[in-house]
Amino acid sequence: MQTRYLYLLRFVLLATDIILINVSFFFSFYAIFGVNASPLDGSYKNYLLVCNLIWFFTSNLCGLYRNESLSQIVSIYRATWRAVALHAVIFVFYLTFSDNYTISKPFIISLYVAMGIGFLFSRFAGTFFEFVLYRHFKVSRPVAVLGKNHTGLRLAGYLEKSQNFKFEGFLHNEEDTLFVQEDGSLMPSTCEHIADAARRGIKDVYVSLTPDRMVDAKYLLEEAEKQCVRLKFVPDLSGSLAAPFTVSYLGEFPVISMRHEPLENMQNRFKKRVFDVVVSSLVIVFIMSWLVPVIGIIIKAQSRGPIFFKQLRSGRNNEPFWCYKFRSMRMNNDSDHRQARRGDNRITPIGRFLRKSSLDEFPQFFNVLKGNMSIIGPRPHMLKHTEQYSAIIDRYMVRQFLKPGISGWAQVNGYRGETEDPKLMEKRVEHDIWYMENWSAMLDVKIIFMTVINIFKGEDNAF
Repeated sequence: MQTRYLYLLRFVLLATDIILINVSFFFSFYAIFGVNASPLDGSYKNYLLVCNLIWFFTSNLCGLYRNESLSQIVSIYRATWRAVALHAVIFVFYLTFSDNYTISKPFIISLYVAMGIGFLFSRFAGTFFEFVLYRHFKVSRPVAVLGKNHTGLRLAGYLEKSQNFKFEGFLHNEEDTLFVQEDGSLMPSTCEHIADAARRGIKDVYVSLTPDRMVDAKYLLEEAEKQCVRLKFVPDLSGSLAAPFTVSYLGEFPVISMRHEPLENMQNRFKKRVFDVVVSSLVIVFIMSWLVPVIGIIIKAQSRGPIFFKQLRSGRNNEPFWCYKFRSMRMNNDSDHRQARRGDNRITPIGRFLRKSSLDEFPQFFNVLKGNMSIIGPRPHMLKHTEQYSAIIDRYMVRQFLKPGISGWAQVNGYRGETEDPKLMEKRVEHDIWYMENWSAMLDVKIIFMTVINIFKGEDNAF
């Protein structure tokens, strides 16, 4: 639930952060170039604009101004430092490949030192201001829980931790209370509990009801409205559904999903797609443009056949697509049936280097740009392997709900390469499903960094 404080905090935080970034920019400029210089002359005017635009992008990507982040101080701090770090990476990357790269390194260092110190003081000041608000003003919304079942206890734990609510406790101490008598009238004790909530100034009462007792809702609501108390009903499905689930709405119909999938949210999917398009475009323009001719000449010199290898693989929703790679093997008829093994005599000398360094996967950035793949996701398997493993491994096909990726959570945790052993494939599937259920933009960034580190460090399963 969004409170008035949370709603205003988003705009206050955004405004102060933008002011802080601009102040840091001007302060760093004058500190390096002197007070007589003007940052609005020449290329620095453009750098200021880009600096602000990147902040809008990174803060949104890290969810800094979302309700989930704003509801806890720790989340605000964590999202802030992620956004600043990502801002530095993108801004430096932009400057490195800028045609008019005239910005000074001392200015960059000064800028991020100023931003770091500024955000540190800003967040400390915000924490102090928040402490004063909660201590001396009635910012938190007083709430209580009616229904001391499993869901009611979990709900109470959430309300106690949230700084936006002042949890006044349960309206009764019994573990299981009947609210309505057989004749349809409320129990006298229930009426007294609701009246007590009204006297104590409690604004909202959350009632946890099992499905078989949802008929009690209308009687409870009638009594609460007489006392000018808002009732909010929380279905207690703990006895009916064992697995974690989420509830959404299809028009007026509540829909229960038994699996948490952040990428089913269109906003998350859009962010991931924008990230894929931007990064793949940069890689194709600045890396693939010279890498393809260089590697292509060496591939051609060592064996006959095309530069690129393409193979039908299983994509999102199990739809096949053509996956591209640099050709690392001599031409053979076993590519669609037999995985590469350690010491495989089909692999060419340049192919061995490409596979060890993962450079053979770079053409898949074209797949990403086309929309067949994502930069991060479950690795796409041969059609034969999808058919084979889906028959013997539980939940194997769940990984096909996502777009396949160039790298993934399973790969950076060591589950890459040959998967003839079903136990290895089970572990890969477990990691892929964990990624699907725990996706975040920062998790993708983390996997990218882990992938780069693993490439330089070298991996035993890369052959």
